[in-house]
Amino acid sequence: MADIFDVIADATRRELLQHLLDASLRGEGVAGELSVSELVDRMDATQPTVSKHLKVLRDHGLVTVRDEGQHRYYTVDSAPLEEVEDWIIPFLSADFDPDNDGSPVFAAWAGANVAGAGSSVGRVAADASHQARTIIEGAQEKLHDVQEAVSKRLPWKNQD
Repeated sequence: MADIFDVIADATRRELLQHLLDASLRGEGVAGELSVSELVDRMDATQPTVSKHLKVLRDHGLVTVRDEGQHRYYTVDSAPLEEVEDWIIPFLSADFDPDNDGSPVFAAWAGANVAGAGSSVGRVAADASHQARTIIEGAQEKLHDVQEAVSKRLPWKNQD
């Protein structure tokens, strides 16, 4: 996992990812793709530097590339970042108190003013999402185990 942290630790690569994300969110190009030359135009970097960093991002699965003639079009692929999210969320939510009705998320959902708590809202929401995903995955595993145990005990299943 350390490799991906090394990749996103570089400011140029983070800027490239941000430009690709912005293009994707705005629906620029074909499916949010940007060419190398478009990325060079948006950054304070040379074409060889941009290409070098795009190769690192591509090698680690953070971007995908589509060739069209002599042009290469890149899009962001956030799947590898889910591993980072799963690792970092427990650290971000260490001070989260689910029994505290005054949490920023509760206040935001209630329509209250949460100025200055924007980052906390995101952290708490991300933690809640992570916790829900973990609970659902655990429940699915338990359900599968119960289904197997029940099927082994059914008399008509064991007559073979």
